[in-house]
Amino acid sequence: MTTFASLIDEVQNTASGTTKRQLKALTRITDLFAAGTAHHSEQQIELFGEVFKTLVAVIELKIRVKLAHQVATNPNAPAALVRAFAFDDAIDVAAPVLSQSTVLGDSDLAISANTQSQGHLYAIAQRRTISEVITQILIERGEPTVVRAVARNAGARISDSSFGELVERSGADAELALLVGKRHDISRHHFLKLLEAASASVRSKIVAANPQFADVVQGAVTEVIDHINMEIRNSSRDHAEAKKRIKRLKDWKDLGEADVLAAAHAQNFEKAVLALSVLASCPIEVVERAVLNENPGVVQVLAKAARCSWTTVKSLLLMTAADRRMSKKEIDQARENFERLTVRTAKRVLDFYDARRNAPTVVSPPIVPVPAKSAALTG
Repeated sequence: MTTFASLIDEVQNTASGTTKRQLKALTRITDLFAAGTAHHSEQQIELFGEVFKTLVAVIELKIRVKLAHQVATNPNAPAALVRAFAFDDAIDVAAPVLSQSTVLGDSDLAISANTQSQGHLYAIAQRRTISEVITQILIERGEPTVVRAVARNAGARISDSSFGELVERSGADAELALLVGKRHDISRHHFLKLLEAASASVRSKIVAANPQFADVVQGAVTEVIDHINMEIRNSSRDHAEAKKRIKRLKDWKDLGEADVLAAAHAQNFEKAVLALSVLASCPIEVVERAVLNENPGVVQVLAKAARCSWTTVKSLLLMTAADRRMSKKEIDQARENFERLTVRTAKRVLDFYDARRNAPTVVSPPIVPVPAKSAALTG
């Protein structure tokens, strides 16, 4: 302990100790701790921790920065020292350990992400891997630079709700939209919403320059979205599995409203839209937009055309993929509107919409290989 005590004196004696000597002394203390890590008692570890916190509080900034870089990549670095650097207000000190140290756990990162500056958040966003819990905090608290860093990080795990937040923020951030769209772990329903948000941005810019072509621009953007969506859909494993399940229903005669209801209850976006596409004899992309559209009326039209009941419509409206968050009053109003709507009117609306789209070379045909009015579709 004599050596240990002398090293502490060396660090604290700022009057006689040069920066180089102080750094060397601190490094030796860290090495002493690491060398005996397996043999330290809890009391000794606590003592080292208190010493580290005391020393970090008195040493000057440039020494803290140098030592922080040293311990950031050391998996055996004293946890107390790493935490002291991680919670340092100076970002030059905190950034190396926040972005690299494996000594820090989620609880440490959560404290930093919830309480410290955008610079600290950005450093955390650079980590090799980030858990869903931490990415959620970064996305909720982070400014655009932080959020883009999270979206760019392939090792960041992003929950479904956090993807929803990213997609929402992408509406006003073209760079973020591109980063989110490139992620391999994005769910297709979020990807579809992202396409819609991005298309609105593109459309507004084009229409602003050429207002006389508003209708043409709308159609052109829709074609581009459908073309991209078709490629994404065809390469989607979830979509392929859902389509295989639907096709197993013999000659489509066993497919009915119950399949739509079950898929909606299970929050299975792929199965729900495929089954509803079959029953309504409607292109898949139209059904996808309806399920994801904030306006509940679009789903009601499709469901009425497919002769579904209100129970099924309600389940579709409450799917988490759409994120409508409807109140009881809004649900009651939707039910009233649905019950007033007739099957004939719903089909006329779909026919009118299909005619307006006028894009037969891009829009996918219904997946049902039979005429729209066939009794086989009613299950």
